Amino acid sequence: MANDLEFQGNGSALSRELETEEHWVAVSDLMGGLMMVFLLIAVIYMVQLEIETRKIKDVALLYDRLRTQLYEDLYDEFQDDLPRWGAELNRDLSLRFFNTEVLFARGDDKIKPAFRDILNDFFPRYVKIITSDKYRDDIIEVRIEGHTSSDWGTATNTDGAYIKNMALSQARTRTTLAYLLDLDWLNGNKQWLKEHLTANGLSSSKLIITEGVEDGIRSRRVEFRLRTDAESRIAEILKEF
Repeated sequence: MANDLEFQGNGSALSRELETEEHWVAVSDLMGGLMMVFLLIAVIYMVQLEIETRKIKDVALLYDRLRTQLYEDLYDEFQDDLPRWGAELNRDLSLRFFNTEVLFARGDDKIKPAFRDILNDFFPRYVKIITSDKYRDDIIEVRIEGHTSSDWGTATNTDGAYIKNMALSQARTRTTLAYLLDLDWLNGNKQWLKEHLTANGLSSSKLIITEGVEDGIRSRRVEFRLRTDAESRIAEILKEF
């Protein structure tokens, strides 16, 4: 009788052990399956990441190549004129006119005759380059930017000066844009310019700083700045990311 009970006890224990082993085998199989699923997801993600990274690199290379070519063509065209215009061309494709003596009178948005002469000389050649087959479809904006110093004599505080300079810089860029669109020689390029040329008054938000100090004279300037399609392509890829 005792042996029978002992056998039954051993049998029950053995059964529990078998059930436990089967349970852990099932759990192990489940965990192994989940690990394979997670591994597959990770591989898919890494492949997608590599594809998107390559896209960004390709667009970045395109942007750099386009910007370099544009800069070189603009520099070849204007290098001899920049000093007498009081202007500079930067590799970010901004062309700055900072000779405030010939741009506008202090606090006024009326273009001075000397700046009209510069625009008459500069803009037709500028448009000829940027609307050429080489660049026409890659340029999404031609920005006329008006910049001021942080000073405004009658303003009682910095906020007041900023607002007054904002109104002035916006008025100057609108005046410049209107003058350029009214030029007779535009002809076939006028519609393209109306779709791409914008006026942007920025007040004193982008001052020229020299050795930690505001350069008031150079801060009062007009810039022509180009935005290319490569920038929007990169933005779209990052948005999808």
